[in-house]
Amino acid sequence: MWSDRAVDFAPSAAAADYTDRMRTFLDEKILPAEAVYDAWRAERRGTPAEWDHPPVVEELKAQARDRKLWNLFLPDVSGLSNLEYAPIAEVSGWSPVIAPEAINCQAPDTGNMETLHLFGSPEQKEQWLEPLLSGEIRSGFAMTEPEVASSDATNIQTRIVRDGDDYVVNGRKWWISGAADPRCAVFIVMGKTGPEAATHRQQSMILVPRDTPGLEIVRHLPTFGYQDQHGHSELQFTDVRVPATNLLGEEGGGFAIAQARLGPGRIHHCMRAIGMAERAIAAMVKRANERVAFGKPLAEQGVIREHIAMSRIEVEQARLLTLKTAWLIDNHGAKGAATEIAAIKVAVPRMACTVIDRAIQLHGGAGVSDDFPLAYFYAWARILRIVDGPDDVHIRSIARQEFKR
Repeated sequence: MWSDRAVDFAPSAAAADYTDRMRTFLDEKILPAEAVYDAWRAERRGTPAEWDHPPVVEELKAQARDRKLWNLFLPDVSGLSNLEYAPIAEVSGWSPVIAPEAINCQAPDTGNMETLHLFGSPEQKEQWLEPLLSGEIRSGFAMTEPEVASSDATNIQTRIVRDGDDYVVNGRKWWISGAADPRCAVFIVMGKTGPEAATHRQQSMILVPRDTPGLEIVRHLPTFGYQDQHGHSELQFTDVRVPATNLLGEEGGGFAIAQARLGPGRIHHCMRAIGMAERAIAAMVKRANERVAFGKPLAEQGVIREHIAMSRIEVEQARLLTLKTAWLIDNHGAKGAATEIAAIKVAVPRMACTVIDRAIQLHGGAGVSDDFPLAYFYAWARILRIVDGPDDVHIRSIARQEFKR
């Protein structure tokens, strides 16, 4: 499958133009806005306003729309393939908190928009997809549960039970990204509708508006001590009643929808992680040129030069594998790229952890402070080894494919 067509990773004219404009937007507007964003949040940390939306992001969103840098992740909207979008996502990874949201390409909204685009009814698209595409609201994806190993989605215990013209939802979810943000208006909830059905036909997905009675946001969970503005939250569903028309797709189709949702999303995550690694290399080079130890600049110390050289090699390897995966998805669909999707989800976050760790080491104590973005980058790169399926599950999947071959 990989060799049946000529492969060309050279960007199209449209992709090159978008990437150049994204880089300009990053340098001119987004990177300078980071200090404004951080200061605004620092003033509110520990107060009820901690998860309010920093106004600078809305300013950036307006500028992004003016620059036609909006919803570029969705091929049917932007006209860009996954391969063409990949370098744009990489640039956004240089500022992973602000840049993706500024161009309306931030998770979990991107995956939710893809899901609604593929499986939503006309009414669901009008009510939820259109406001998401316009950046008016945000959303959450509620799959992971505290009581089971959610790396195996068939374990999910949340029940979605038909009752006349409604479905009733009961269960607990956690690590639900986006739930702390007051703009999060709706959750796509995965649960069991048919416990007696075949293993992969037991699950369904349903839309639950945030203000539905019985839905409680229990707490916001920190990651490595960080509380993101959008939050990662624990939810309790107690007799939550929504219309049957809120079901996404067909009953029993939840597992298939989940698989369709994850392919392009992993491209996005991995390319943003490569962007973080690139910024870490840039920080290493700058620091090495500015600091002197043992009578000469760090840039002339052999161990430092090796760290930077190995980081460059590892980033290039990860990027090529990710671009190959994007090409396969474009040409053969997510099913035709299953092994490569799993491979990048293992390889890229591990690479990013390694490169960012080297940058932290080179910066010394400053590297673990808030004076540089490296500590947060490391935390997020490490988290990527768990989200969208832990490394162990993807390694298992790759090994199974090898044995089949």
